[in-house]
Amino acid sequence: MSDPTGNDRGDGYRPAKREVDGAAAQRRGPDPEALTRIMLRPIASSLPLGFFAFGTGSVLLTTLELRWAPQEQSSSLMLPVLVFVVPLEVLAAVFAFLARDAGAACALAVFAGVWAGSALMFLRGQPGETSPALAVFLLTVAPLMLVLAVASLQGKPLFGALLVIGAARFVLIGAYEAGGPGKLQTVAGWMGVALGVFALYGGLALLLEDGAQRTVLPLARRGRARGALEGDLAQQLARTEGEAGVRRQL
Repeated sequence: MSDPTGNDRGDGYRPAKREVDGAAAQRRGPDPEALTRIMLRPIASSLPLGFFAFGTGSVLLTTLELRWAPQEQSSSLMLPVLVFVVPLEVLAAVFAFLARDAGAACALAVFAGVWAGSALMFLRGQPGETSPALAVFLLTVAPLMLVLAVASLQGKPLFGALLVIGAARFVLIGAYEAGGPGKLQTVAGWMGVALGVFALYGGLALLLEDGAQRTVLPLARRGRARGALEGDLAQQLARTEGEAGVRRQL
């Protein structure tokens, strides 16, 4: 009686499991993992650029909020935001996406949009007048920044703190633009000074870290963000096949 699987030739011979597995593999075709190579291109970190651009935008806005410059100069102060801050934030966001850091890339892209939108509203408005439209815009963006901050705090507390302070500042500015007292604008202005100093420190720390390939100034990296700097190549590439750009769908 023959074997129903077709493995019995009638003379008592049964193929070894290795031969059966080899024949099944030939029917399935070549192993995709044996044919696939994932190419990664080393690039420089764009976070220092994003920090420096954010700090510059904060200081430019602060000069208006604290009356360090006449209100009539608001249009002149917003032009550098459009031609300097926004392009640098966009550039930093693009390279953050290429570096496979979705959280930082989203935050930098949001910064670019916020600075562009705020600058255009200042340019279209009358100097010294409040803008309910700007209030709605900033109060809408603030919760988004808090969501990004929650994601960043797990690995990059410094970046998360920048987002939290920035969101709080946008809430204060939005409340003032919606008709709140002038003290809100003053508090927001001094928060802008703190953000400028904070961004300067963060950018410098990241630059030194990238150049030395080790932490020079404290950045409080944790989890995967810490492992990304201190781990070996095998740890870095452990789950590359599941990342966007490699997997079939986002």
